[in-house]
Amino acid sequence: MATRSSFISPSASFRRTPRLPKSPVLSSLSLPMLSNPFLRSLSLRSKPLNPRSVTCRRSPIRSLFTGIVEEMGEVLRLGPTDTGGIELQISAKTVLSGVNLGDSIAVNGTCLTVSSFDAEESHFTVGLAPETLRKTSLSGIRQGDPVNLERALQPVSRMGGHFVQGHVDGTGEIVSMVPEGDSLWVKVQAAPEILRYVVPKGFITVDGTSLTVVRVYEEECCFDFMLVAYTQQKVVVPLKKVGEKVNLEVDILGKYVEKLLKCGIGAGEDVGSS
Repeated sequence: MATRSSFISPSASFRRTPRLPKSPVLSSLSLPMLSNPFLRSLSLRSKPLNPRSVTCRRSPIRSLFTGIVEEMGEVLRLGPTDTGGIELQISAKTVLSGVNLGDSIAVNGTCLTVSSFDAEESHFTVGLAPETLRKTSLSGIRQGDPVNLERALQPVSRMGGHFVQGHVDGTGEIVSMVPEGDSLWVKVQAAPEILRYVVPKGFITVDGTSLTVVRVYEEECCFDFMLVAYTQQKVVVPLKKVGEKVNLEVDILGKYVEKLLKCGIGAGEDVGSS
């Protein structure tokens, strides 16, 4: 029989901070996601970056990930820029090693571009496009929240997970979290257009973490997976509660197969010819 009392709690260093009171600071912005109380209560002031710690050399664009989280960062600030955009500042250490302007870092599974960083102060900043805020759960994060971080894959990296693009397909909702021994069962509800690509024993990316689907519940539009004790200490999912959102990215191979079948591959057309 499963022993619930042996469930390992996530690190206490990432306990959520109290929600901040509402404020009309961002009331002039028209994006619907800015009704978030945290976004509306942000200070528009930001600490200037240390110019000595920022390199102006741009690196080649690399935007492929494995879903193996390198570290959990902490949200420092989420707010508007002087140019009318939205930027996210995150405290981190591991992913700043060798970072350059323009590098890609997956934040809760969302591929984002480093626009500035301060290696001495251990933080970096990324911009959030309106579509990113609409498509992902990043519009709901708050100061002090932990986030999964992973640098883009390099040619010498090990493929410990699966091919992850960092292109979030949509969000799902956690419907149950049940301990079994020191492991944790997590059940997520997803939209039908996402669930169609989810298969038992297949890959799925949840908040940037490469996971193996255990079961798919077609009638409930749900799937579940299990987190072992070690993984629970390294990713943000166990820190969330039932009803909270998670970013989902399905295995891209399923989409390619579907596209090829729809195009009638095998009907005599030479694929790749110009």
